[in-house]
Amino acid sequence: MRALVVDHSAAAHLSLVEVADPKPAPGEALVRVEAVSLNYGEVKGAADPKTPDGTVIGWDAAGVVVNAAADGSGPAEGVRVVTLGGAGWAELRAVPATLLGVVPDDADLGAVSTVPVAGLSALHVVRRLGPLLGRRMMVTGASGGVGRYAVQLAARAGAEVVAISRNPDQADGLRALGAHEVHTDPAAVDRPVHAVLDNVGGRQLVDAFAALQAHGVLVSVGRSSESNAVFPPEALQGDEGRHDRSIRTFFLLRNPATDFSADLAWLAAEVATGRLDPGIRWRGPWTRYDEAVQALIGRRLHGKAVLDVG
Repeated sequence: MRALVVDHSAAAHLSLVEVADPKPAPGEALVRVEAVSLNYGEVKGAADPKTPDGTVIGWDAAGVVVNAAADGSGPAEGVRVVTLGGAGWAELRAVPATLLGVVPDDADLGAVSTVPVAGLSALHVVRRLGPLLGRRMMVTGASGGVGRYAVQLAARAGAEVVAISRNPDQADGLRALGAHEVHTDPAAVDRPVHAVLDNVGGRQLVDAFAALQAHGVLVSVGRSSESNAVFPPEALQGDEGRHDRSIRTFFLLRNPATDFSADLAWLAAEVATGRLDPGIRWRGPWTRYDEAVQALIGRRLHGKAVLDVG
C-alpha cells in the first residue's frame, strides 16, 4: 500500500511511498482509508529529528471496513467508519473497535475525518467542565480545529461563549458558530468567565486564568504558542473574587482502554447533518500533502486541512 511517511530529506518532512500493509490484531478492523485530516501537532512531530524516517503518522482518518475484526468486535465489512489512531496517513489502517465510530451512509468522509482529535477533545473537555447553561466559557485558539468544535458544543450546552482568536477576520465566522463575544486577546475580556478551554498556552493561558471567577477552572488542551506560561505572584492570589480557581491538564488518550466509538459516531452524525461545522479551510488529493503541511506550519489555516486518499 501507499502511505505518507516521515522523510527528513523532504521539505515537508514527508514522502508518499510504498510500505507493507498493516496486519490487524484479533480485535482490530482493517479499514480502507478514503480521507484524512491534519493536525498541527502531528505535522510538527513529523519535522522533529527524533521521529525516525519511514514512520507512518496520522491520527485522523475515515474510510470503509474491508476486513472486520476477527474477534467479532466492531462493525462488519463494508461499513463506513471514522477512526482514531497513530498511522492513518495510509491506504489501509488497522483500528481497534474502541477507536472507530460508524458513519452515516450519506456522510462526506472528508468532513467526518476532522472529528477524532479535534471533535473528541472539544467534546470531552466541555463535558468535564460540568453544567454550562447560563455560564460564561472562554475558548482560546477558537478558530483552530479544537476551538471551532468547542465553540459550537459549548454554545449548544447553553454557555455564553467568549471566543479568542488572534485574527480579527475570524470574528464573524465565530459568531455564526455560536460565540457571544470575540476578542483577539483574553486580556481584553472585561467580565469574568466560569471556565476556559485553552488551546494556546503561554501568555494567553496566563491572561485567560486571570479572567476566571471564583471556583473557575481552566483546562489546558494545546500549546500552539510554544512559549512558557509565566505567572506573576499576584496571579495566584486567592482573594474574594478569585478564590479556589484551578488549572487542569488534558490528554485525549489518557486511558488506552477508553471506548470512543459512541462519541465518534455521534460527532460524525452531527457533522453529516450539518449540525456541526468542521471548518475545512483546505482540501485536496493527498499527493498535494506538502501544500497542506506548509499552510499548517505557516499558520495560514484557521480550521482544518483534509486530504482525499486514492
